[in-house]
Amino acid sequence: MQDDKTGIQEKTKLYEAILSLKTIEDCDLFFEDLCTINEINAMVQRLEVAELLKQGETFNTIVEKTGASTATISRVNKCLKYGAGGYDIVLK
Repeated sequence: MQDDKTGIQEKTKLYEAILSLKTIEDCDLFFEDLCTINEINAMVQRLEVAELLKQGETFNTIVEKTGASTATISRVNKCLKYGAGGYDIVLK
């Protein structure tokens, strides 16, 4: 996606579409149409990794529980420490 004004407008449309979803079923249908199963699974895994990191689990334990690579765990850990705070918002 571009960083120009059009890219921002398109990203806003996506976020508005997500915010319009009212039920788990609506979310499931939308994301099933929008994403591949691998993309959905990757997002699910990252959220699970973030939860486990916030609980203080070790990388090795997280690998065992989720099957995530250490690179994925490191990336999520970096986001938790230095990111925009998005994980913190949803994990409250």
